[in-house]
Amino acid sequence: MSLKLHGYQRFCAGKIVESDSVGLFLDMGLGKTLISLTAVKDLMYNRFEVNKVLVIAPKKVSEATWQNEIEKWEEFKILRYSTVLGTKTQRIKALNTSADIYIINRDNVVWLVDYYKNDWPFDLVICDEFSSFKNHSSKRFKALAAIKPRIKKVVGLTGTPSPNSLLDLWSQVYLLDGGERLGKSFYSYRGNFFEGDYMGYSYKPRDFAKEEILQRISDICVSMKAEDYLELPECVENIIPV
Repeated sequence: MSLKLHGYQRFCAGKIVESDSVGLFLDMGLGKTLISLTAVKDLMYNRFEVNKVLVIAPKKVSEATWQNEIEKWEEFKILRYSTVLGTKTQRIKALNTSADIYIINRDNVVWLVDYYKNDWPFDLVICDEFSSFKNHSSKRFKALAAIKPRIKKVVGLTGTPSPNSLLDLWSQVYLLDGGERLGKSFYSYRGNFFEGDYMGYSYKPRDFAKEEILQRISDICVSMKAEDYLELPECVENIIPV
């Protein structure tokens, strides 16, 4: 099956290729996986800038989604993948299999970082459902943040970068830029852009916060709504009484 990308998909793939790291905050259905695979192929086989790619995804996605997309399109048949799931022995065997893309469940991120330590081999890391790293105190965030200096490029994919509040953005953006835009510390970020209630249990953005936060990250994050970019035919209703 031959692939023909939409204009916005070519733009996003180009953003991945040209940027050090990028967050693609795209609605469901806009083709985040296709965009990423297009960029991976370009970086690996046209530009020779990337040697090994790690995809971190939720369990169900890591089991089949990326694998199915690679096998579905002729353009991606050149890409070799290895699925790093199962027992410890199975995961180690998958990591030692020669491939371009290694796909792992997000629950194994801490194990993976500990397994490689200073011999981290992946120069491009793609986090599918980037909001899985929104908690700055979680073990998976701390593990990936610790290895961040050894990663050449990070790509974050999600449709919901701040599902609860703008507080969720800090850890994700930190994984992209190491704290350059929103600060090195979550607590300084919270203090600069949010104000707490009198008990200090909840925080709301200051009046200027949303505009300034979005402006600061606008060069490394792309946000798109499906209704603005998907071109669908008119809905045809076919009502069948049962």
